Amino acid sequence: MSARESRTGASVRDRSRARAWIIQILYGWEALNRAVPLAAVLETTLATRKIAPAREPYIRRVLEQLASHPDEVDRKLQDVLENWRLERLSSLDRQVLRLGAVEILYFADIPPRVSIQEAIRLAEKYGGDESVRFVNGVLDALLKRTESLSES
Repeated sequence: MSARESRTGASVRDRSRARAWIIQILYGWEALNRAVPLAAVLETTLATRKIAPAREPYIRRVLEQLASHPDEVDRKLQDVLENWRLERLSSLDRQVLRLGAVEILYFADIPPRVSIQEAIRLAEKYGGDESVRFVNGVLDALLKRTESLSES
């Protein structure tokens, strides 16, 4: 396995493109008021969209982790939001933050700065005018808090 592949065998490019699919799936899940399991939204997406097979394991990995810890992820994000409530953010910013948070909190094989940079790219591509700075600031605060808690 090359240095540019994750332990799941996905290339960096596949992981980056998988993240864009994850944002779309999370957006759809939230549009359904999270009334259906995240796994069901994933399966519907896989059945109706052309997603490269190399991207599917990473998509599943992220979504399984989020489905296992949705309240914890949202609580940790809310803890670092200053003067904002998570539910008041744009849906897209919320999904980008959730994706970045899952990677920072649960994926030791992905450097946190890579997760933040990838979230910034998604915010640039899909977000509003302030999304990039906002996503960067929130995820950086989450990383700092996570690092300080692990040092304690």
